[in-house]
Amino acid sequence: MSKAADGPSGVLIVDKPQGVTSHDVVAAVRHALHTKRVGHAGTLDPMATGVLVIGVEQATKLLQYIVDHTKTYGATIRFGQRTTTDDADGEVLASENAGAPLPTLEQIRARVESAYLGAIEQTPNTFSAIKVNGKRAYDLARAGESVHLASRLVTIHAFDVIDGARNTAPNGEAVFDVNVRVTCSAGTYIRALGRDLGEDFGCGAHLTRLRRLAVGEFRADNPHIVHAHAQTRTFTNRDGEQVTRNRAVFDDENAVRDAMLTMAQAAQLTMPTIDVTGEQTDELRFGRRIPGAIGTVSAAIAGGTDVVAIVAPANSHEIKPVTVFGANTANNTEE
Repeated sequence: MSKAADGPSGVLIVDKPQGVTSHDVVAAVRHALHTKRVGHAGTLDPMATGVLVIGVEQATKLLQYIVDHTKTYGATIRFGQRTTTDDADGEVLASENAGAPLPTLEQIRARVESAYLGAIEQTPNTFSAIKVNGKRAYDLARAGESVHLASRLVTIHAFDVIDGARNTAPNGEAVFDVNVRVTCSAGTYIRALGRDLGEDFGCGAHLTRLRRLAVGEFRADNPHIVHAHAQTRTFTNRDGEQVTRNRAVFDDENAVRDAMLTMAQAAQLTMPTIDVTGEQTDELRFGRRIPGAIGTVSAAIAGGTDVVAIVAPANSHEIKPVTVFGANTANNTEE
């Protein structure tokens, strides 16, 4: 039988600022809530901003379901320049195709419609969080090691080319900055979409802006979203060297707890739900099946507020628990 959580359980929708990692945001939440059991549902690059779903205490068990949700992004693709990381954080690469004609919006829209909708293959940039033999690809790349990442199948549900502007990059090169909005499956790299489009036209491309607007039903316009910002700090590392880097902070740490979605609210945004009785609650928390029929993985909730378990069909007439939550999930401020 699962035990009750030691601290508040719930989900935070954090608006991640530019210049910090997703792990930095997790660390800020740990500090604000004085708890260690915190995780996130899907990494955002340091350059990216927007929706980062954070699970606290028992809600960390929901993250494996949230991370697979469809994502929506707003981005700016700069045609005319390649970078080492396929975004603005990388170094601009000298190109053999320097001065190649830049595409028009009509050409980009036509190419997107013909080759970038539905199921497509893409190869992530080596500066990504994908693990290779237990190590992050970006760590291997920064260490100068050769990294080969396999292509992957992803699904692009919508790819809107909104507008564009001809500009001059800091190094004097002519570029075309194009704003897009993409809705895609989990595991899609928007950087790779921009890079590949640039290669299609021979001029290269990279992202100068990336904002995640939604992870499933966890959206940037949710009234409970909490905003973090980047703060520069200087410290001495173990080797006695002065290091300057950014960290994520909240202006009002007390407001972080108030912004947290309850377990029931988070579960309802994550998956279908079913109501269970007190007797069924006890059975599920002991890992036992209960009578019933459901079509897909669902959250079992007692009394409208107590998230009991994630359940799945066992057969045509029984439901089985696959993830069990401790008692009192109805109270996300319990100490």
